Amino acid sequence: MAAKASLLLLLCAAAALAAVLPAPASAADDGLTKFKVYFHDVLAGKSPTAIRIAEAASTKGSSTFFGAVVAIDDPLTTTPAATGSAKSKDEVGRAQGTYTFADQATFGLLMNMNFVFTAGDYKGSSLTIYGRNEVLSAVREMSIVGGTGKFRMARGYVQASTVDNGAGETVVEYTVYVNPAATA
Repeated sequence: MAAKASLLLLLCAAAALAAVLPAPASAADDGLTKFKVYFHDVLAGKSPTAIRIAEAASTKGSSTFFGAVVAIDDPLTTTPAATGSAKSKDEVGRAQGTYTFADQATFGLLMNMNFVFTAGDYKGSSLTIYGRNEVLSAVREMSIVGGTGKFRMARGYVQASTVDNGAGETVVEYTVYVNPAATA
């Protein structure tokens, strides 16, 4: 009998707690600001925007380039059209930082970069993005861990999807979900 009473008390407490806690929100209804930019990682040609700056002795023998570190200064645009590293009329900023090939089993990158906005609504502001990017996955999610200007103290996340991967340039769509309190 005591066990039934304890179970009933536990169920009542759980129901009361569920009634006062907010339901999980989606990006559409939790007040996050959403926008898209296109990241252009140019690996070839006369002006690459992504350059390997370090690698381990074993990197060349790795099927996933494990241990390689790449410095980036990639254009961010409002359209997915290839730029070939030339300044595009659609350019709104640069993705600056590094990515490290950090997985021995698949193409898993550790992304450490800033989206530095040089034009448009967010000119003079930046977002800091950090996280795992498993490039062969259709959609990858990384954290927004800070920002400057209109994005001071930003929190949120980005979702990356590869749009085009050819001719020495990889184009990735980044959908940005950022806390609007930081954009005030």
